[in-house]
Amino acid sequence: MSDTGDPGWRPDVLGDEFEQLVLPLGSDEEGDVVAALVRALPAKRSWLRRALHGPPPLDDVDVLYVHGWSDYFFQKRLARLFTDRGARFFALDLRKFGRSLREGQTPGFIDDLASYDEDIAGALDAMGWDPEQPRDDRRLVLMGHSLGGLILSLWTDRHPTVPSALILNSPWLEFQLPRFQRETIAPLVGLQARRHPLDRAPQVDFGFYARAQRESADPDDPIEVNVEWRPEQTMPVHAGWLHAVLEGHARVDDGLSIDVPTCVILSARSAPPLRWSDDLTEADSVLIVDDVARAALKLGPVVTIVRIDGALHDVFVSHRDARQDAYRRLARWVDDTLGHPQKISRG
Repeated sequence: MSDTGDPGWRPDVLGDEFEQLVLPLGSDEEGDVVAALVRALPAKRSWLRRALHGPPPLDDVDVLYVHGWSDYFFQKRLARLFTDRGARFFALDLRKFGRSLREGQTPGFIDDLASYDEDIAGALDAMGWDPEQPRDDRRLVLMGHSLGGLILSLWTDRHPTVPSALILNSPWLEFQLPRFQRETIAPLVGLQARRHPLDRAPQVDFGFYARAQRESADPDDPIEVNVEWRPEQTMPVHAGWLHAVLEGHARVDDGLSIDVPTCVILSARSAPPLRWSDDLTEADSVLIVDDVARAALKLGPVVTIVRIDGALHDVFVSHRDARQDAYRRLARWVDDTLGHPQKISRG
């Protein structure tokens, strides 16, 4: 990436065309709090090429991506799907995740998902957006994976006039238990969150999801992951954080009012990660995808659900065939939905 002269932007750990900006967010009882914004800008086109072919189809689009739980942004190819079409791509490592995690902080901890409004506002401001107002000259597309999908769905419901589209990769819209069990544990988690928010909640993770990703690796489309930022076994879950997530799920269950085109990409099936089997390399071992698909219909009136056969929880790190299918279907939806500005409605 050429030097733009923008203050604060520095080369990112991803190298190539990626840069990073640290966003100060004040402090809490654990010290200074920051978020990190990563960007990839489209390659500049010559005036002759623009004169002959016109602007690229997403020339007026800004994409903001938010990662999932126990995660950070590392998907170069995903960014390039958008920058190749002329969009500016940005990815946000939320406070206490990935690039934003500082020594002495509780990884990923927060007790209210709405607190991430500050992280998103900081990112949008750096992108040239007012988080409360749409722009007439550009379109904003939000993309979230898993927990990031839940966060952005709730944010879009609160800011209905700002985004032009929402893309969700296996969004965590429903807790992975039968309804009667969810309704039983929610009050208990809420009580524990009020009394001892940092108490650890019980969880079982044998590292099978990370193993499935390794065994699905595509040598022709390599992905490098920092295991300190995306550990093989998930980060500890605390009562206050779990309560915040369950509250988010309850809001989705009540129904949101997202009135922009929404694409939800999911694996075709789930597999329980209780013991290792090859089935875990061709299914979502984190969420119950049929429950998520049903919950997605409560997001708003214009929801496209895409099911990818053989995909993992993050469909873009699946084995070659499923990964290629996921990119092909996302590209088709992006071209059909965003390639024509007149199709976009902000309510």
